[in-house]
Amino acid sequence: MISAVIVAAGSSKRMGSGTDKLFLQIRGQPLVAHTWRRFDACQGIDEIVLVIREGMEPAFREIAAVIRARKPFRFARGGPERQDSVWNGIADVSPECEIVAIQDGARPCTPDELIMQAIGRAREFGAAVVAHRVSDTLKEGDATNLIKRTVDRSNLWAVQTPQVFHLEVIRKAMQAVRDQGLILTDDTSACELIGQTVALVESAAPNPKVTSPGDIPYIEWLLCEHAAANPAQAISSGIV
Repeated sequence: MISAVIVAAGSSKRMGSGTDKLFLQIRGQPLVAHTWRRFDACQGIDEIVLVIREGMEPAFREIAAVIRARKPFRFARGGPERQDSVWNGIADVSPECEIVAIQDGARPCTPDELIMQAIGRAREFGAAVVAHRVSDTLKEGDATNLIKRTVDRSNLWAVQTPQVFHLEVIRKAMQAVRDQGLILTDDTSACELIGQTVALVESAAPNPKVTSPGDIPYIEWLLCEHAAANPAQAISSGIV
């Protein structure tokens, strides 16, 4: 069984005071609804665990009705840090789960084929992450914001989600993080901690995450393009 854990318990700090980016309306539905729909429609996913803040279950059940969710789903409680939310999410997958795909709730444009590629690489290596090659010239600065040097970008990647693992691998890695009291910014960093190989899966298609208000128009455009290319799926999912 393959489970998806959608992390949707963040505080949206970079969106500004009082703004929950996951519930920003895009094409008539909350942002997180589009993310959930992608994984609900993906043939490789068998169940979905949504990690949410306390008190948000009614709102997410409304979303389930709006998107006409077909896959089994359940809710897990969010934690103070992302890694705590992930820990709670993987603790709540089905006992039959072998592979788990961890996805940002605010990353709604991930193509099905990319999800399946990441699952395949995780089966092979134990862990895999969707990423894109860094194309900008990179500079290292000093404490006074002056350039120290140009950084070689030839082997640099910017990681995204999904990040996919054998369940026992990510459990072992996250336990090591908890034992050492570390704070990490992504799940594959936990694998590095225990020496676990992680395969990179290159993302050729756009797979952005909403982190600031300026990201919204681009995300909306991408979702419009997807709906135009898949009209039957858009209608069956209730997208306006």
